[in-house]
Amino acid sequence: MAFKSKIKWVALFVLTLSLGSLTVHLSLTKFSSMNLVQYSAKEALSHDFPYIGSPVGRNKRLWGAVRSLESLQPYANPRNGYPVPGKTSNGFIYAKIFGGFEKIRSSICDLVTISRLLNATLVIPEIQESTRSKGISYKFKSFSYLYDEEQFIASLKNDVNIIKSLPEYFKSARRRSEFPTFKPKSSASPNYYVKEILPSLKKAKVVGLIIMDGGCLQPILPPILSEFQRLRCRVAFHALQFRPEIQILGLRMVERLRAWGQPFLAYHPGLVRDTLAYHGCAELFQDVHTELIQYRREQMIKQGIVNDELSVESHIRRENGSCPLMPEEVGLLLRAMGYPSNTIIYVAGSQTFGGQRLLIPLRAMFANVVDRTSLCSKTELSDLVGPETPPSPDVFKMPNPKSEEQLKEEWNRAGPRPRPLPPPPDRPVYQHEKEGWYAWITENDKEPNPSPMDLRMQAHRLLWDALDYIVSVEADAFFPCFHSDGSRWPDFSGLVIGQRLYERASSRTYRPDRKKIAELFNVIRDDMYHPKRNWILSAREHLNRSLSEEGLIRQSLLSKPTSFLSHPIPECSCRISSVEITKPIKGKDGRILFGGEPECPKWMQSARAEKARTNETEPAEDENDVAEKARTNETEPAEDENDVPEQLEPDVISSLTSLIDHDEEWDPND
Repeated sequence: MAFKSKIKWVALFVLTLSLGSLTVHLSLTKFSSMNLVQYSAKEALSHDFPYIGSPVGRNKRLWGAVRSLESLQPYANPRNGYPVPGKTSNGFIYAKIFGGFEKIRSSICDLVTISRLLNATLVIPEIQESTRSKGISYKFKSFSYLYDEEQFIASLKNDVNIIKSLPEYFKSARRRSEFPTFKPKSSASPNYYVKEILPSLKKAKVVGLIIMDGGCLQPILPPILSEFQRLRCRVAFHALQFRPEIQILGLRMVERLRAWGQPFLAYHPGLVRDTLAYHGCAELFQDVHTELIQYRREQMIKQGIVNDELSVESHIRRENGSCPLMPEEVGLLLRAMGYPSNTIIYVAGSQTFGGQRLLIPLRAMFANVVDRTSLCSKTELSDLVGPETPPSPDVFKMPNPKSEEQLKEEWNRAGPRPRPLPPPPDRPVYQHEKEGWYAWITENDKEPNPSPMDLRMQAHRLLWDALDYIVSVEADAFFPCFHSDGSRWPDFSGLVIGQRLYERASSRTYRPDRKKIAELFNVIRDDMYHPKRNWILSAREHLNRSLSEEGLIRQSLLSKPTSFLSHPIPECSCRISSVEITKPIKGKDGRILFGGEPECPKWMQSARAEKARTNETEPAEDENDVAEKARTNETEPAEDENDVPEQLEPDVISSLTSLIDHDEEWDPND
């Protein structure tokens, strides 16, 4: 009995120790979990740049302006002999615009130009991606979902008469489809409108246009129609302002990026399914994404958009410059330029085909890669969208139970006995069990129609593209991956490049030649992360050339025939008089590729001279100046130990200087 009692006491003691150990572990878990914080890009930036609000001297080699282009200034004002539109017009033009952000923006500019050409009154265009049928907020109409209607009308009052809707006596006739409707191509000439549409406009007083190709007027017009090109610039760069909520949030994102006292670079991957399918770049991806691109390419061939074979060698297309630069290649090019690993990179674009996994190599090379979700809270983004009705839940519904009569009838029709047992009923496949939005390709041969939620997300992408557009235009440097792709559609990067060229021609806007870049990477394809010094110098030389006149000339040759807004010079610019006079460079067709801008008005030159004098009295500091001041201030005691010093610490200056002067091979493990 004594032995059994000892066993009981030992068991009770072990149980007590177990309970005590469990209590201690639970308490430690509770208190340690309080210190776990979800990753935030803002917190990561604060660790890399602890001196918030104290600007660091910029490396002019990486962030400085392109001096050879500083004389170019924006000047889209009308020249001599440009009358204001009269009260009477030839009729009304209403339009429906299909497509994404870049197609909408380009099409609106063409519509205003056509209205001026035909002396017509333009009705505010209808953006089909943001109609009420897509489930957008009741606060907005189709145009006002993205742009400011009042600003649009007021800014163009001296160019075109614009109204918000057709007069009442024309609305009922439009519902009965009594007015002629046209579907012009993006390459339609002015003669097409004068000969084909103008007679119908004068006769019916109302015509409708359906625009699906991202434009309805040829990009390059004869020199005699230069005023219409300048009108395009006034529409794109002055009249088309985003609605105030988008504008405020976009500028707030720029302020948050600049709050760390560091310049930032905007990067647009350009990985869109339609353009990838158009050029046959399916083999650059893996798994289901290749099948999705091939399916879209097959549809384009059936529609006559692509006149080529279905299966093509994607690697050959990439060597020809027809495929985009992958994020891994962009990271290596930026490292070759000398950008340090803590450079702030903003990823633009509402969608990246292939998912976030394609950005993993870029994020491994640069720690501070952010996007709109990193800079904006969910509340800010939802407020931008506005109040929307919740979508209907996709819940699996069990079939209705069969009645007793139906069961008896099925039993009688079952045939002779004995018979095999029926197969088990199919288990329902719920929404969370599907592979994703591409699950249809493993089940069907035909892509299903977009669901109501898909249509709503398409409308939301217009807002995300608008935010990215604001940040990309205001960025200290911009790096596109798929501009001037040779397709007939305008692209996001091309519009950003065009506006940056118009507003600040000297800003650092890279225009890489993808064919040349492919040749460079073919040399180091076996060891991409340890390139030789000669390769680094070659890549750096090519990117520096793309910033200057050489890049502008190539942009004019490749991009302007597709989209005028991607290269609005020399029509929408002027040149400050200087000692160096740029001779115009013409192409084979006689078109001016670079140079030939008129001299800026005197008021612009005087304003620039005043700004230059101000800059001379307050010169910009570079790294050496900041380092010298920091070394000078080392001997001076701080007034208060709690005050944040105005200059950087010496070790920070030395690290920055070493990054700037570092010209050797980069190690991916650094």
